[in-house]
Amino acid sequence: MTPSRLSIRARAWIGLLLPPMTWFLFEQGLSALLHAGCGRWRIGLAWGVVSIALCALAARIAWPLTGSHGPLSHPWLARLAIAVAGIFALASAFQTLALLIVPPCVG
Repeated sequence: MTPSRLSIRARAWIGLLLPPMTWFLFEQGLSALLHAGCGRWRIGLAWGVVSIALCALAARIAWPLTGSHGPLSHPWLARLAIAVAGIFALASAFQTLALLIVPPCVG
């Protein structure tokens, strides 16, 4: 289903809920991955990039709704979705950067 075919309400809620779910799955998956084998940190880097891209996609889905004016538009929800996407993209970026700075096989 392409973003243009989604309803206004669905776009706003996807934009709001996709980033936290993506970040949670990234954190839990990265923890399990590094616990199982710390040499697999490159997969974690790729996973981090994908998580950041999904947060950007969520912001892109919600972006057209910020200026909508009509009975079904939710511009405040769209603006909140963009802010949430930015926050969780930043959290994923910091965790991905931490993989590069701190060696995962220490200890």
